[in-house]
Amino acid sequence: MENPPQNSINDGKNIAIIAYLTIIGLIIAFVLNNEKKNDFASFHIRQSLGIMLMMFAVSIVSYLPYIGGIIAIAGFIFGVILWIMGIMNAVNGNKKPVPVVGERFSELFAGI
Repeated sequence: MENPPQNSINDGKNIAIIAYLTIIGLIIAFVLNNEKKNDFASFHIRQSLGIMLMMFAVSIVSYLPYIGGIIAIAGFIFGVILWIMGIMNAVNGNKKPVPVVGERFSELFAGI
């Protein structure tokens, strides 16, 4: 993905970082970005929402007998890696989707 203009990044960087800090941070970032839409912040809100929903789905799968625990451990490790990559992209001002599922998150949550 191409990087947006620098002033757009600086305006939305704080909101983008807040989006990765728990579900409360995601809600706060969504509300803050609703007033004055920033493309950079919206991108990272979509990525964070996707990661959090994926982690929620993994937690539900963990209740499956036998295989659920194995899938949950792998899913949580994958989710934490994606979360770290997402927050590092936000801190560094990169508008880069997280690997494997980031493009899909952008498509699914395009309305945000």
